[in-house]
Amino acid sequence: MSNKRDTTAVSPEHARFLSSVKKADRRVTFFRYFILIAALILWELSARMGWIDPFIMSSPSQVMSTVARLYNGNELFHHIGITLYETVVGFILGTILGTLIAILLWWSKSLARILDPYLVVLNALPKIALGPILIVWFGAGVKSIIIMGLLISLVVTVMTVLAGFNEITGEKQLLMRTLGATKLQILTMVVLPASVPTIMSALKISVGMSWVGVIVGEYLVSRAGLGYLIVYGSQVFKLDLVMASIVILCVLAAAMYYAVAFFEKRLIRWRGHA
Repeated sequence: MSNKRDTTAVSPEHARFLSSVKKADRRVTFFRYFILIAALILWELSARMGWIDPFIMSSPSQVMSTVARLYNGNELFHHIGITLYETVVGFILGTILGTLIAILLWWSKSLARILDPYLVVLNALPKIALGPILIVWFGAGVKSIIIMGLLISLVVTVMTVLAGFNEITGEKQLLMRTLGATKLQILTMVVLPASVPTIMSALKISVGMSWVGVIVGEYLVSRAGLGYLIVYGSQVFKLDLVMASIVILCVLAAAMYYAVAFFEKRLIRWRGHA
C-alpha cells in the first residue's frame, strides 16, 4: 500500500466553497446578459409602440439595418479599421511614454516635486481644448487624432503608475540598499514587480481615455472613422447612423478592455508559475 498522500483530493468544505463560487459566477453572468437583452427588447418595443420617437432614439432593428447597409457598401470595416488603428496606436504610445515618465519621476524625487503642479494642471485641463492647437501643429489628419488619444491617456497613466511606485513600502527598498543594490536593481527587482497590479489598472483606465481622445479628434478633423460617422449622421439627421456608430464603439471598447483584462490574467498566472 502506498504511503503517499493524494494531494489532489479536495475536502468537502472546499468543494462546497468552489461550488458556491461557480454558482455566484453563473448568476452574475446570467444577470449581465438578462439586463442587456431586456434593455434591447424594451428599446425595440418602445420604438414600435411609439413610447419614444424612433427618428430620434432609433431602435435595435434600425441599428442592425444600418450596420448591414454599411457592411454591404464596404464601409463598415473601413471606418472601424481607421478608428481602431488610431486608438490602438495612441493607447500603446500613451502607455509606454506614461510608464517611462513615471519611472523617471520615481528615479528623481526632485524632478517629481518640480513637475507635480504641472501634472495636476494637465490632468485637470480638458484635453479637448488642445484640439485646435494640435491641428495647427500637426495638420488635420491621422497624426493629430493619434496625438489627441495619446495625450488624454498619458497624464492619467503617469499619475496612476507613479502613485503605485510611491506606495511600495520602503522596507524592501531599504533592505536592497543595505545589500548594496543599485537604484536600477531596486526598480527592476522590487518596484516594477510589485507595481504590476497598478500598471494593469492604469492600462484599463487608459483604454477608455484613448477612445475618448480619438473620437474627439475624429469629430474635429477626420473624414473617416466612427467619430466621423457620428458627426456626419447628426448633421444630416441620420440618427440611426449615429446610434449604430455608438453601438459599434461600445462593442469595440468593451472588446479592447477585456483584451487587457485577459492579458492581466495571463500575466498573473505566468508570475504565479515563475
